[in-house]
Amino acid sequence: MRALHRSSLPQVEGRDMLTDSGLETTLIFLEGLDLPCFAAYPLLASAEGRARLRAYFRRHLAIAAEHGTGFLLEAPTWRASRDWGAQLGHGPEALARFNALAIALLCDLREEAGTVSPVVISGNIGPRGDGYRPDTAMTADEAQAYHAEQIGWFAATAADMVSAFTLSTVNEGAGVIRAAAEAGLPAAVSYTVETDGRLPDGTPLADAIEQTDMMTAGAAAYFMVNCAHPDHFRTALQTGAPWLKRIGGIRANASRMSHAELDAAEALDAGNPDELGRDYAGLRRLLPGLRVFGGCCGTDHRHVDAIAGCCLAHGTGSPAARRATACP
Repeated sequence: MRALHRSSLPQVEGRDMLTDSGLETTLIFLEGLDLPCFAAYPLLASAEGRARLRAYFRRHLAIAAEHGTGFLLEAPTWRASRDWGAQLGHGPEALARFNALAIALLCDLREEAGTVSPVVISGNIGPRGDGYRPDTAMTADEAQAYHAEQIGWFAATAADMVSAFTLSTVNEGAGVIRAAAEAGLPAAVSYTVETDGRLPDGTPLADAIEQTDMMTAGAAAYFMVNCAHPDHFRTALQTGAPWLKRIGGIRANASRMSHAELDAAEALDAGNPDELGRDYAGLRRLLPGLRVFGGCCGTDHRHVDAIAGCCLAHGTGSPAARRATACP
């Protein structure tokens, strides 16, 4: 399967795309792995680790095949940047190799994806600090300089785009977008919100998206929301305002726990997959540009299947369409 031209993302052009779920929580709580710093990228160093990652992504690709939709493959590199890598004993040269290995693994998965089309490969970026707390205050210039390193590693691979997840400040989002533009890669920025629908630094979601667009001349391909339950941000979306068109993806939690509660939790709260699917159907009605559907902490392939059944049913006789009759 040919790689996509970087200037053309099918989800921006109106194609519905599934993506994966809570990779790290699946590996930790469901598969019993120890992931220091919540980092999945070290698994790329071993054949066993790479096999686990392939199995995880294949489960999700199979759902896309059933529902007849495209798929957005996110690299397992959320923690594969300089500051987090240093905590795990990895310097820049090792991190560059890990990021390249991650994209190579996704390229292999794209080649074997069969009927799933299109398949987009994204270099996944996480926050410099704790995604639940704005504890690494940076200017937009500082954020650009920090994230430019990992984005540069992705630019040297077959990645089609970069996606930054669980960001908690506008400056970091703007820095990522600027760095991606310099590297010639489309970028999606995903903010996380607290139970009040505001970013962890107190910025309302609407202000965060509008300010980021102003600081970057609207250079982001689109925005997303991740790592929060729909109940936490649904009210912020019920405005009909123009900025809602900029939200192109949702990766929500199935759990209604706050970030503080999730941080302290010793057991997985997987919520209810069918309920989450119905929540997504409601979000789709509020967000005219919503095209990317996946999950975050506590979700797995069952949640993605339920979301697809409610939002992406194709054909009245398909299993997906029959399941969709239970969705509002």
